Amino acid sequence: QVQLVESGGGLVQAGNSLRLSCAAVGRTLDNYIMGWFRQAPGKDREFVAGVTRSGSNTIYGDSVKGRFTISRDNARNTVYLQMNVLKPDDTAVYYCAASAGFSLSHDYWTYYFWGQGTQVTVSS
Repeated sequence: QVQLVESGGGLVQAGNSLRLSCAAVGRTLDNYIMGWFRQAPGKDREFVAGVTRSGSNTIYGDSVKGRFTISRDNARNTVYLQMNVLKPDDTAVYYCAASAGFSLSHDYWTYYFWGQGTQVTVSS
């Protein structure tokens, strides 16, 4: 069992930045592909970013490409999401997730463990 704990959310103005963190408790994260998802009220869960076990490869959702960066520090057992040039449409609860699969995926059902989420609100 992997317990994931997100932090770093908050209220920011459009154009500013935030960095989210996801810390693991119970198991080392280097055994897992890691991803970030988000869900806004009334909308489906949306893939944001994913990173391989080593951190060498990443993928992003179309709406965040060029603005968000996922990274990981396996020594600290932590995954990060750097969010720049934030827009009001980025407002959502952001979730960290871990996958024991073989390859990076946009699909939420391939991620087995989930954090409780952290709220990000971007004001215009």
